[in-house]
Amino acid sequence: MEPQPSLKSLARELAARPPSLGPVRLIGIDGHAGSGKSTFAGRLAEELGGAPVLHLDDVATHEELFGWVDRLRAQVLEPLAAGRTAHWAPYDWVARAFGPRRVLEVAPVLLVEGVGAGRRALRPHLAGLLWMELPREKSWGRGRRRDGGELSDFWDGWERAERAHFSHDPSRPFADTLVRQSGTGYEWSSGTGATAGTADFLTPGDGLPRA
Repeated sequence: MEPQPSLKSLARELAARPPSLGPVRLIGIDGHAGSGKSTFAGRLAEELGGAPVLHLDDVATHEELFGWVDRLRAQVLEPLAAGRTAHWAPYDWVARAFGPRRVLEVAPVLLVEGVGAGRRALRPHLAGLLWMELPREKSWGRGRRRDGGELSDFWDGWERAERAHFSHDPSRPFADTLVRQSGTGYEWSSGTGATAGTADFLTPGDGLPRA
């Protein structure tokens, strides 16, 4: 990958893509938990002039770590596809309940970030799929250090669930842009050959984990 001076060129390229969800260009940002998706999405959103960001952590629940597709479709995808404002309720991980509804206006670009943003059920609606190129063990280690030991049990269950998800429904092979965090910012490669090689990052074929 060649270093990029800023994210401006990537933002311009994404904003120039054809709409994929009604009038919206839906851009998925996927990767392993702890790979830096949220931080990258925030910075890319700034370069896009304040594009909205939908965090899949707000859509998932304790009981449905990956079983949120129907809810996302009904609350967000279908309204935006019709050019209407979406109304959705974010999940409160402390209260273990959905919070007050929020409004998501129709925008030229909407970033959806989280593990599973590039799953097969969402790919037909995406104008682009970005993958955070950090191996899962490093990603999970970062996530565990970030959240502290009190969430170690949750992380044990999460790792099993993420392995199972990507084994059945991988995202990385379908990404058109791979993103790495470097000491000076971000580097990326785009195009049809973006996911070629670097087999160490591949997630399919790992098999189901043992409970």
